[in-house]
Amino acid sequence: MKLTLRVWRQKNADAPGAMATYEVDGISEDMSFLEMLDTLNEELILRGEDPVAFDHDCREGICGACSLVINGDAHGPERTTSCQLHMRSFEDGDTIDVEPWRAAAFPVVRDLVVDRSAFDRIIQAGGYISAPTGSAPEAHATPVPKADADFAFEHAECIGCGACVAACPNGSAMLFTSAKVNHLNVLPQGAPERETRVLDMVRVMDEEGFGGCTLTGECATACPKGIPLPSIAAMNKEWLRANRKAPRRS
Repeated sequence: MKLTLRVWRQKNADAPGAMATYEVDGISEDMSFLEMLDTLNEELILRGEDPVAFDHDCREGICGACSLVINGDAHGPERTTSCQLHMRSFEDGDTIDVEPWRAAAFPVVRDLVVDRSAFDRIIQAGGYISAPTGSAPEAHATPVPKADADFAFEHAECIGCGACVAACPNGSAMLFTSAKVNHLNVLPQGAPERETRVLDMVRVMDEEGFGGCTLTGECATACPKGIPLPSIAAMNKEWLRANRKAPRRS
């Protein structure tokens, strides 16, 4: 395959950025999208040019680091992560635009790399369990209804890639936050802190500059793990219930 790539290049957070055009040839349809970018970078290095900076880690669709907007879609045309997107999803001769996440809360670090540490700060605010829950035998002695276990697992699948934010016209982190809230709040171990968890995580989400959720659904469509949109409504109801009972932490 021969492709034309239009890639966002930006030296650092303060420098202006622009799209740069590159031609790549000999691309196998069995390559992943990141392997195709590796091929481009090898050619750039051989020419003495700076390679394109992009984030990746496991390349197995688990870590969520491979955050790219491909032809205007978070992670590209398939419902998967960028690292699991294969070049057979494109045609020979295609022009492909490759950009970083576009959100005020995710500033560009370099080229296609963005700073997603705002997610870390949301998790630090309440995405954990600090109350003693006993030993393993005690945990196993506490039955968890299957419906609750399935609900928790469904939301624990969120890998924090940020596609929901990149796809949202308001740059909202509500789907990410609701997934992290819901998967703990429905379990017995998370019950003691469920109210303060909601308030603290939503407060930090707001402080980080994410936009408001309007339930338009782009987030759920872009999520590579298929986190369901109803989880947003569920978190909103939980937040309202908690807001009537628990004061905010200072």
